[in-house]
Amino acid sequence: MSRPPLPAVPGVISADQVAQTADSIAAVQLPSGMIPWFPGGHADPWNHVEAAMALTVAGRLAEAEDAYAWLRDAQHADGWWCTYYLAEGVEEPRRDTNVISYVATGCWHHYLSTGDRGFLEWAWPMVRSAVSFALRYQLPGGELIWSVDPDGTPGRFALLTGTASAYFSVRCAIAIAEELGDDQPEWELAAGRLAHSVARRPDAFEPKERWAMDWYYPVLCGALSGAAGRARISERWGEFVMNDRGVRCVSDRPWVTAAETAECVLTLDALGWREDAVRLLSWVQSLRDVDGSYWTGRVYPERANFPGGERSTYTAAAIVLAANALGGSGPAAGLFRGEQLPVGVEFLEPALDGSEADPAQHP
Repeated sequence: MSRPPLPAVPGVISADQVAQTADSIAAVQLPSGMIPWFPGGHADPWNHVEAAMALTVAGRLAEAEDAYAWLRDAQHADGWWCTYYLAEGVEEPRRDTNVISYVATGCWHHYLSTGDRGFLEWAWPMVRSAVSFALRYQLPGGELIWSVDPDGTPGRFALLTGTASAYFSVRCAIAIAEELGDDQPEWELAAGRLAHSVARRPDAFEPKERWAMDWYYPVLCGALSGAAGRARISERWGEFVMNDRGVRCVSDRPWVTAAETAECVLTLDALGWREDAVRLLSWVQSLRDVDGSYWTGRVYPERANFPGGERSTYTAAAIVLAANALGGSGPAAGLFRGEQLPVGVEFLEPALDGSEADPAQHP
């Protein structure tokens, strides 16, 4: 399988600019393969994987595979990683179940991009143990306890965004298992329960309604789609989207963040609202720096970059993935549209919000 050409979204971001943004990520990567948030900063496995995915999109396969090799080397025998790492070692030893499971998304994306079955076979033990660890902390209602203390004590609550993201990761893990002929039927049931909790049990999660990720992640992960997904995004569009700016990270502050905006682009694309997705991606280009990196966020009306003028690798990665969804080719471009991804065992009930009716208008 030949590698797809670099993506481009005409009038928004060119193929050369995508390559430059990926170069800005590679410039921060350490010799170990670890990709910190910014030079001298820490790394976490979720954002590390996101950055590796962007490197794959840009054809920097050696650097992407170095990133996955770092994960393999850092993984505990029981399947987990710590929450934060510095170049010298562990910074925060807590474990985050969603963060741990995201490696499945990255490895499936890399395989879709490259067709490299050898890579998938190499990565499978790492993915299998990571997902198996995370799913130990699924509660009877389907939601996922978000964290585990270093001594193995589970956290006290579940997070909607974390459970939603883990649902997407488990779907990718099931796809890998099926591709390699090592089916994991218990994961299909777990995926169905994750989706059920996200779509039907809002009270199961710690309240985080201010945060944009809790708004769009149930749709981005595919737990809510079609009419229900469109209704959810339409309902709070005015709270989270600043016209001509981007997506607020929290609904009650004028803080636009490029990563949340790019993820919302992926969400709109998954709903079929391409025109709105392109428009949102164009707005956030104001956060692009001359070297192709992106400022993490900006406060309006002051137009001050935050936090501390930070340009982050995970932000650049989200932009590259959004550009690939809108302007890329090949199987990986449709990943966040859920193309060819299993959904798990479905629990069929009426939606709690009565949103079967498809709203006529988009945002």
